[in-house]
Amino acid sequence: MNNEPGTRIGVVGCGYWGSKHVRVLHSVPSVDSVVMIDEMGDRLRALARSYPADLCFPSVAEALPHVDGLVIATPPTSHVDIALQAIDAGKNVLVEKPLATTVSGAHRLIEASKAAGVILMAGHTFEYNPAVWKLRDLVRSRELGQLYYLDSARLNLGLYQRDVNVIFDLAPHDVSIINYVLGEHPLAVQAWASHHAHPAFEDVAYLRLFYADETLSANIHVSWLDPSKVRRVIAVGSKKMAIYDDIAEERIRVLDKGISVPVEAASLTQPPMSYRYGDIVAPFVAPDEPLMVQDQHFAECVRTGATPLTNGKSGLAVVEVLAAAQASLRVGRPVLIEEVAGELTKA
Repeated sequence: MNNEPGTRIGVVGCGYWGSKHVRVLHSVPSVDSVVMIDEMGDRLRALARSYPADLCFPSVAEALPHVDGLVIATPPTSHVDIALQAIDAGKNVLVEKPLATTVSGAHRLIEASKAAGVILMAGHTFEYNPAVWKLRDLVRSRELGQLYYLDSARLNLGLYQRDVNVIFDLAPHDVSIINYVLGEHPLAVQAWASHHAHPAFEDVAYLRLFYADETLSANIHVSWLDPSKVRRVIAVGSKKMAIYDDIAEERIRVLDKGISVPVEAASLTQPPMSYRYGDIVAPFVAPDEPLMVQDQHFAECVRTGATPLTNGKSGLAVVEVLAAAQASLRVGRPVLIEEVAGELTKA
């Protein structure tokens, strides 16, 4: 019989996403207790009806003695301050995306967690998604051939945020997926964005990511102002193409479609290219819930002291892309990641 005490995990911010963490953490075998933390009493009372045995606190300070780790699911601009408060108390933290809203904030978290000897994990949920794992395998095994580009779209009508624009709200998911699938980070980013319904924050944006391999690029479209819910990444290679659609029944489809080598002695009466249309295959993808996989991993890292797969460095890499995109909006050109690494860009 295992008498080792379980891990105590607190969830800060029990709104839409935090309540999902509360739900899955109750199903993690190594989690002994879940502590709910929110300054809004109505949220705590609503959750307490489903989880009456859980401790509830209106502030992080009151909850810290009762937890070994914290999941921070509050508005993005509050992430750094809350995480630093927990780290200073010697607690492990999982910070929802984005890790921080500035590059300097992400560095502060990395340095503080290292000094305190605690776990810092970025909540890049899609890196724990079996469908994304399959897309990564298709790309890295070169089953698709030479990868030409990735194209992602994350669209919906809302949810509008109060403290960040659509780039910082939605693009972290796509940037983390692309970083994970490719196994490398972009050198530069260019962004275009507009705010239509929101008076201050951009609600529609397009990002283009540039790489050391100039034949490769990635494109991201994010929107709070779209009539259809879209969660899709397309990978186009020289041999095959793949579609990852997170809301489709078949989340991964591999299409044996492509363009053949141009005809050398082309005639104006003939098409310049020939096209290949083959089978469409939907490989098996495990039905594991990504948030469950992620939170299990966090609990295990807290218990063993292991380094998370999505650690502070992973979170920083995403924040740098977001910061470069934001800088690109100001200066109207592609911005190198190295330019924002020290937050040197100024309008």
